[in-house]
Amino acid sequence: MSFLLSPLEGVFRYSLQPVAPFTWFGLSISTLDLVATVRLCLILRQLREQLYLKHVSVNGVKGVEQKSFVKSLTATLTVVYGGEAVVGPLLGFTPSFVVSGVVPALYAGTQALIDALPVVPDITAELELPLSIVDGFTRAYLLCNLIPPAVTTHAVPAIASSPWTLLLASLSSLSQITANTGFFLVNMFSLLAPTPFALSTPPELQSYGWTTADLWCAPVITGLYALLTHAQPFWADVHGIIVQLLGGSVGAKGVEALDPETARAVCALLLASLFTGRTVKNFGLWNPFENVHTKVEAAEGKKAKVQ
Repeated sequence: MSFLLSPLEGVFRYSLQPVAPFTWFGLSISTLDLVATVRLCLILRQLREQLYLKHVSVNGVKGVEQKSFVKSLTATLTVVYGGEAVVGPLLGFTPSFVVSGVVPALYAGTQALIDALPVVPDITAELELPLSIVDGFTRAYLLCNLIPPAVTTHAVPAIASSPWTLLLASLSSLSQITANTGFFLVNMFSLLAPTPFALSTPPELQSYGWTTADLWCAPVITGLYALLTHAQPFWADVHGIIVQLLGGSVGAKGVEALDPETARAVCALLLASLFTGRTVKNFGLWNPFENVHTKVEAAEGKKAKVQ
C-alpha cells in the first residue's frame, strides 16, 4: 500500500508549499490554495450559467436580474465562509475572515477574473473526471488538516476531547475551500439563480438528500482520519476495539497511530475514488447492462436488414 500512498504524500508536500508571487509579500498561499480557489469560482460560474439557461428556456428573460459581481462574490464567500460564520461562535473562536483579508481577497480576485472571461467550459464528463481527483485532494486537506485542529486544540477540554464536536464541525465544514453549510445557505437563498433572492428548499433537505456524498463524506472522512491518527482519546480506544474484533492483538500501549501524512493520503485516495465514481454515475459513463442491451439491439437490427 505504501507504493500507492507515497506519491500522494509527495503531492501534498509539494502542493502545500507557498508559491510566488505571494511569498514576495510574506503571504503563505500554496498551490493547493490556488487550485481550490479556481475550482470553486469556476464551478460557481458554471452553475450560475446553467441556472440562467434553464430559467430562460422556461420563462424567457422575465424576472432575470442584471449580472452583478457583488452578488456573485457574495455567493462565493458564503460558500467559503458559511460554515465558519455559523459554527465559529458556537465553539468560541473568531472566524478566519475576520482575522485576515488575504484569502477573501484571493477569492474576490479569482472570481473577478473568471467572471470577466467571455466564456467558460461547460460541465462535462471530460472536465469533471480529472477535477474529481483534484476535489479529493482539496477535500482531504479540508477534512484532515483544517477541521480537526480547530476542535482538538480547543481551550475547553470537554470540546477538545469530544468526538461528537469533531464530527459536527466536519459536517458544517468550518474552514476555507469548501463548506457544506456554505452551499446549504447558497441553495436556500437561491444565490446562484439569475432571479432575485428567494427562499427554496436545499437539495440536502429534499427527498433522499441525506444520501448526498458531499454531506456524509465529511464526517466519515474526518472520523476515519481521527481514527487512524488517534486525534482524540475516544478514537484510540475505538481503534483498539476494531483491531481486537478483527482478531489482532493490542499491546499494553494500545494500537499504534498512523502517521498524519499517511492517514491524509488514505483519505485523499478514498475521496478521489468517491468523487470519480460519482462523476461516472452522474454522466452515465459506465452502465454495463445498458451497453449489453444496446449491443443486442444493434445485432438484431443488423440481422433484420440482412433478412
